[in-house]
Amino acid sequence: MNVQASPEPAAPSLDATFAALADPTRRAILARLASGEASVTELCEPFAMSQPAISKHLKVLEHAGLILRGRDAQRRPRRLEAAPLADATRWLETYREYWEAAFQRLDDLLGELKTRETRGPARGGPLRRNRKRRKQP
Repeated sequence: MNVQASPEPAAPSLDATFAALADPTRRAILARLASGEASVTELCEPFAMSQPAISKHLKVLEHAGLILRGRDAQRRPRRLEAAPLADATRWLETYREYWEAAFQRLDDLLGELKTRETRGPARGGPLRRNRKRRKQP
């Protein structure tokens, strides 16, 4: 698996996405919005924080492109915008493939070691060489 070290063209948006996802409150807001749009007041309900504090979280999420602000008369509902999450998932997927390959190599090695163990030590193998010879009386 070849993981590229060079920055991707979408690196700034990925940076904003991961920075937004770094906070548990923002992840909870996204989880709530996954079930449908909500106003700031509705988003404040489950949290023990002020509306201005929630609004700051919403600005971070908007900046990352993870939520969009609608307009419904006086109401300004927020809704989830999943495209940046799909981009982050694609980026993470390359590392999942890397780790799956690494775990497969580890499984292969463990299987080989187990096979050697069940066959016993080879003649002149490490176990045989480490035995001390006893002198006969």
